[in-house]
Amino acid sequence: MKRTQFIVLTAGLALAATTAFAAPPAQDVSAHRHPNIAAAQRLTDQAFKRITDAQQANEWDMDGHAAKAKDLLDQASRELKMAAETANRH
Repeated sequence: MKRTQFIVLTAGLALAATTAFAAPPAQDVSAHRHPNIAAAQRLTDQAFKRITDAQQANEWDMDGHAAKAKDLLDQASRELKMAAETANRH
């Protein structure tokens, strides 16, 4: 029983540490060529930072939902970059 508790605690701490040091989404879309996509990418960065603030205010106790949201924001930022690259080819 104690071993299971230790494993769960260790996994939780590892997740919290990973989330604490996760980098915000990249802002790598040209605002000159794609102002709307670049603006959307900036908003993903702002949302990521607000989630980090919320995690800190709640002592990282959000059952992994905030971390999942941050992962999705990072994915959204990458998709926006791919959208801009696709638009560049057309």
